[in-house]
Amino acid sequence: MTMDLVEKKSLLDGVDARTRLAGSNKMEILLFSLGTRETFGINVFKVREVGRTPHITKTPNMPKGVEGLVSLRGNVIPVLSLVSFLDHKDVPVERGATMMVAEYSKRTLGFLVHEVDRIIRVDWEKVKAPESILSSNQGLITAITELENGTLVSLLDVEQILANAFGEALIIDIPPAKVDEEVSVFFVDDSIVARRKISEVFDKLGVKHKHATNGAEGLSRLQGLAAHAQQAGTPLRNDVRLILVDAEMPEMDGYVLTKNIKSDSRFAGIPVVMHSSLSSEANRAMGQAVGVDAYVAKFDAEVLADTLRPMLER
Repeated sequence: MTMDLVEKKSLLDGVDARTRLAGSNKMEILLFSLGTRETFGINVFKVREVGRTPHITKTPNMPKGVEGLVSLRGNVIPVLSLVSFLDHKDVPVERGATMMVAEYSKRTLGFLVHEVDRIIRVDWEKVKAPESILSSNQGLITAITELENGTLVSLLDVEQILANAFGEALIIDIPPAKVDEEVSVFFVDDSIVARRKISEVFDKLGVKHKHATNGAEGLSRLQGLAAHAQQAGTPLRNDVRLILVDAEMPEMDGYVLTKNIKSDSRFAGIPVVMHSSLSSEANRAMGQAVGVDAYVAKFDAEVLADTLRPMLER
């Protein structure tokens, strides 16, 4: 491990300082390696602590990539070996000496990595969707950014990794919303699995939907819809009843997207809901700071539907 744990803990505890990142289109990434030649990154907001890997209790019938369970201050959490989900042939025999404890969608997990490096701050506009040349792991890499020395950093789609390990959440019983057939919503999310599950929720609510895969694309499409409605002399709310945004997205995050929407009078009366795997109170405060009308942690289909339904039925 190349980063001092005391220094790392002080950086991870800087919640107040990072809360001020809301609306700045910047994020902080913890860099780490998996024992290969690549560099990976994870949003610091998702990391609760980093330390040496404790004893892992092996249990039968664990999904592929799940190494077992550890007891952490009275809580038993599953431990995943991240490299097991990637298509790598040069993985060293000895790996997973370091464990990152992360929180995703109100769920605490341990992620085994080879070593952690340092925390960097990057502009979301410099974080891009992966190109097709990275197709071997493209389904698990949600974005790419480049360091000043030219090193490429891959951001993993942890939502997809968790879906691969534990399966996707089942959406069973969501009553339809009491809305007109023409009601439409717009959502923005860079994760393939998240877009699929969000679409299922809207389908069960009986609501038409359109989507974009990052904040910059979402803003461009929404501005196009607003311009069309303005030219036609009709309220934009006739075309877009509600906007659902992710927090972390390449090129423009959900906080900046929300600020742009809320500062444009053409979107007056259209609620913006943030839907994110960042489920801490600090992240809710960041959402409130930019004016979201509600904040929903991923992924509980019933809670999401219950939050959206009264906004759709207004």
